[in-house]
Amino acid sequence: MFSQKQSFIKGAVIISLGGFISKILGAVYRVPLTAFLGGEGMGIYQMVYPLYCILLTVSASGIPTGIARLISSGSGRGAERQAFLLYGTIGVIGTIVMYMLSAPLAAIQGEGAIRLCCMMLCPSVFFVSLLSIVRGYFQGKGNMYPTAVTEVSEQVIKVALGCTLAYIFRENLSLAVASTLFAVTVSEALSTAVALMWYSRRKARQPLYKVAPVSFSAIARFTVPLTLTAIAMPVSQLLESIVAVRLLKGISDNATALYGVFSGCAVTIINLPVSITYGLAAASVPQISPLAEKGDIAGAKAKAYKSLLITLAISVPAAALLFFAAPLAVKIIFSSLAAEEKSVLVTLVKIMAVNAVTSSLVQTSSACLTALGKPVRSTITQWTTSLLRVALTAALIKFTSLSISGAAISANCAYLVAALINFWYIVREKHDRGKPDENNADRFRHGRKLLNAKSG
Repeated sequence: MFSQKQSFIKGAVIISLGGFISKILGAVYRVPLTAFLGGEGMGIYQMVYPLYCILLTVSASGIPTGIARLISSGSGRGAERQAFLLYGTIGVIGTIVMYMLSAPLAAIQGEGAIRLCCMMLCPSVFFVSLLSIVRGYFQGKGNMYPTAVTEVSEQVIKVALGCTLAYIFRENLSLAVASTLFAVTVSEALSTAVALMWYSRRKARQPLYKVAPVSFSAIARFTVPLTLTAIAMPVSQLLESIVAVRLLKGISDNATALYGVFSGCAVTIINLPVSITYGLAAASVPQISPLAEKGDIAGAKAKAYKSLLITLAISVPAAALLFFAAPLAVKIIFSSLAAEEKSVLVTLVKIMAVNAVTSSLVQTSSACLTALGKPVRSTITQWTTSLLRVALTAALIKFTSLSISGAAISANCAYLVAALINFWYIVREKHDRGKPDENNADRFRHGRKLLNAKSG
């Protein structure tokens, strides 16, 4: 099964199903987790994640799509083996950095429990780096099974172990939150071990230590822009968590709980439909890249438009369902929240329902831009809109009576702007050159020379 290549639709369905099951498990996980930790505990939980996501992004987030693009285009033979050396080292550094920043972050955010939480979570930065490389390798081969299976296995382990530990330490909030984050580390470690086993058994077996005929610079050419794109979101979330919580403390006695309801509960619900369209983004890269490699821009863009249309067909009904079913979803998933917190959560979900559409479009369009050989454009888009989000969140909380709803509105605005810019970039690609096909082919021939250069 794990050596099989799938068609675009089948591959998208497989990885989407895996992502959706993973998100469902994550949402179900929030039911007992919220009961054990409460709004304050969920707030602490979410305040740790931005730093984690930043380091995770640097060491892993650009890898799957970047490696997939290199391998699917036929230009990056052995790219994953070089990536093990490069990003494995970066993953180790990321783990150390998170450990060292645990105390300063706890001081800045005014929550002592954050230090222990960071220490429990930091080893997973390294494990996810390795896991992402294996996923990228198989995605580049058109095989989405390993990504789907490891995503589900991660969640199963995290849910089972996290619930157990949170229950055991429920009388001590700091230990309870830290233990749930330790469960994340364990789940990533075990999933990575399984993924490496599958990779080692691949048909075209070659030792990991063998230097591949693709340079580090060639890998970085595709992965760094993707990393810079992906890091924009956790950076904005980190800044938002600091700004929002501090501003909310000036108008509310439960600022941490309010932020926990927003980032830990509302975002969880909104991300359910987004997880479905993730498969389209992942499956689009190996479909579009070969066409771009050949200089067939028209064909590549047709595939991109198809992916975006399918994204809309899935996300729009899902957003409508979220809007109308918000009270029911909150009642089922977060029944343990206080009545006031439930009311706030329903409002946030209704406001952010449109985010299910826009964030899905951003996800798919960014992958399409990468496959078209334009990853820097999505980087520019993401950073611009992420900074816009932080500034707008601060303004809406400080100068209006919207409270935490201001963060929800700013997220909607940021994703809408990002989706429109990315779509404009894709459309504009057609008009960038007088002879699109010829010039694009020249560009890729130049890229192939770079990719075939020896490292060092």
